[in-house]
Amino acid sequence: MRLFGSRLPADVRSALHGERPLSHALTAGGGYAVATLGALHLPGGLRVPWHQVDRAVWDQEGVTIVMTGGAQHRVVLPEPGLLPETIRERVTNSILASRYVRLSEAGGVRLVARRIAGQDAVEWEFVYDPELDPTDPGVRAAAEQALEEVRRALGV
Repeated sequence: MRLFGSRLPADVRSALHGERPLSHALTAGGGYAVATLGALHLPGGLRVPWHQVDRAVWDQEGVTIVMTGGAQHRVVLPEPGLLPETIRERVTNSILASRYVRLSEAGGVRLVARRIAGQDAVEWEFVYDPELDPTDPGVRAAAEQALEEVRRALGV
């Protein structure tokens, strides 16, 4: 594995629309996975903003990017280089706050505040325990109330 990979081809750089690459890796399909300050760019022109990445699951073949909404993107990376460290750092950096609040005896919700790169905005995510039904109006109201209390306490 090379610590410092080759330079990105000009066409890949231009597809980043001015975003500065932090690290990159050649995919098994001949494309590139590129981490920038604002997003992870995947082959096929897919741009995944960091605040929408829940986690990255690595194995010997590559990475599965799991989005906050549940969608997944799989990329095979024979030589990932510095990409794993960069992805971990950028996803961690996007999380401003994370608090678990018990809503009832049945369970609770994790409230996650994420920074949107390049903006002065915060996006809140609700991660409900599996025992709770997030479509239930009572559960939703309790979660919204908890969010207001957390926002007041944290000043976010």
